[in-house]
Amino acid sequence: MNDKTLAGQINSYLGLCKLKVVALIVFTAMVGMFMATSPPGMVPWDVLILGNLGIGMAASAAAAINHVLDAREDAKMARTSNRPLPQGELNVRNALIFAVLLGALSMFILVYWINVLTAVLTFLSLVGYAVVYTMYLKRATPQNIVIGGAAGAAPPILGWTALTGTLDPNALLLFLIIFIWTPPHFWALAIHRRDEYAKVDIPMLPVTHGVPFTRLQILLYTILLLLVSVLPFVTRMSGPVYLAGAILLGLGFLWYAIQLMQGKDVAMKTFGYSIWYLMAMFALLLVDHYLPLLF
Repeated sequence: MNDKTLAGQINSYLGLCKLKVVALIVFTAMVGMFMATSPPGMVPWDVLILGNLGIGMAASAAAAINHVLDAREDAKMARTSNRPLPQGELNVRNALIFAVLLGALSMFILVYWINVLTAVLTFLSLVGYAVVYTMYLKRATPQNIVIGGAAGAAPPILGWTALTGTLDPNALLLFLIIFIWTPPHFWALAIHRRDEYAKVDIPMLPVTHGVPFTRLQILLYTILLLLVSVLPFVTRMSGPVYLAGAILLGLGFLWYAIQLMQGKDVAMKTFGYSIWYLMAMFALLLVDHYLPLLF
């Protein structure tokens, strides 16, 4: 139902932003900032607040554009039919204006108060998700999540460059962890929602190649993720506390992937665990980075 009250309109606009997803994006960007401090120290408050604000607003703008471009499909899928546009709470024109203004403001914040490199990389991530992935890849290939995952994996790099103004190989390791994590994370959801994706002709892997093949891909990517997750320790970016936690968390993810391969109905449990996995991994990176200050 169309809510004309001010509070209702605000909630509708916030609903375009996918705030839970943005919160995870900002968290990984923030970890990137703190990991960039060498020796471990405090990130300047202006960078911490304005950098994450700009990155979060850009992610929200990308999410809003995604809502606009997917509005027709969203109306047909149970998972997304209650979003603001399918419910008629907002019209496409206002949603698009909101997205453009939000994106423009994020760029102003990053260029004026952070640095141009972070602004450029953030803009490329916005375009990568909102345009390249949503408009083309999502509907063109079952490898949409793999290719489009680069945009979603960028936040730690953005946080790193916000502090240092330069790209760093260690930041690319953080990018790689999220990039490899994305396919098994999303394909678990896609298995559960495969009939809905099929109904709107979106070629997600379970739709085009079947559930058994997708389960195998989840298992293979999870094994690869476990291997990639130890690289921060191998490169001496992180220490033994991170290594122990990464292995335990990775084995937990692998356990769910094996259960999927056995045909058990744990797709949504796998999806849920994958979110906690990523949060815990980046929390571990942060804790391990600052442990030397305690000894």
